[in-house]
Amino acid sequence: MLKSMTGYGRSVCELENKKVTIEIKSLNSKQLDVSVRMPSHYKEKEIVLRNEISKQLVRGKVDASIFVESVNTTNTPKINQSVVKNYYEQLHNISSDLNIQDDSNFLSVIIGLPDTLKVDKQTLEEVEWEIVFEKIKVAISECDEFRIQEGTALEKDIIQRVYNISNLLSEIDVFENNRIDKIKKRIYNNLNEFVETEKIDQNRFEQEIIYYLEKIDITEEKVRLNNHCNYFLETANSEEPIGKKLGFITQEIGREINTLGSKANNADIQKLVIQMKDELEKIKEQAINVL
Repeated sequence: MLKSMTGYGRSVCELENKKVTIEIKSLNSKQLDVSVRMPSHYKEKEIVLRNEISKQLVRGKVDASIFVESVNTTNTPKINQSVVKNYYEQLHNISSDLNIQDDSNFLSVIIGLPDTLKVDKQTLEEVEWEIVFEKIKVAISECDEFRIQEGTALEKDIIQRVYNISNLLSEIDVFENNRIDKIKKRIYNNLNEFVETEKIDQNRFEQEIIYYLEKIDITEEKVRLNNHCNYFLETANSEEPIGKKLGFITQEIGREINTLGSKANNADIQKLVIQMKDELEKIKEQAINVL
């Protein structure tokens, strides 16, 4: 079963005086790359969050976000009256020295100065974290389920293209015997341009033909390519993360297809090789996103 690295999960936790929203997004990556955004008072639990993501999502570029929204006024910033009064007295004295009569705008100026507003430092209660962490697990599981659905679509496309390569490979047999006959005839005709027919040593000629045909024989490449395709299909049924392994197998498939093309010496086989390469490129594009 193939699983995609693209996924999205979201969950919402309703607490007594706040609403916590958790979002998990993932894209393809060679390794696990986790980016976390969370309120400062949750930072102490960042390692726990990363470990949970690593355990469930394994690989990919993962963005995890925790948003906390207050639903009452308990955390509303408070005006620091002593600081405001001190600022006002200083500004009033300055305005008197400069003979500035209108001081009605002082408060709008003061409220933007440092330390005029204060917010009580929030702490994370263990009970709150336990509730939020359960919702984090839900979001991660939802993201993983999304990956499974995406992987199912990927699997259908990739498997079909592997079968397409196997079918194209089987079509080569139709042109194989004709290819050998054409090569022998072409060599013989080229030789006749320089040597009279009666002077050709037929035994030596047959030996040279056999030697040449052995060099361009594609039987071994056909067998290996067929084995690689079967191994790809077998590996795709694994329950383990197999994206990297499939990448290695596609490299081997590509190597055999390229060798077939270089040895073909036949226009019809070359056309089949080009079609195989086209299918393989599309497999590679999809396999990049496989976990």
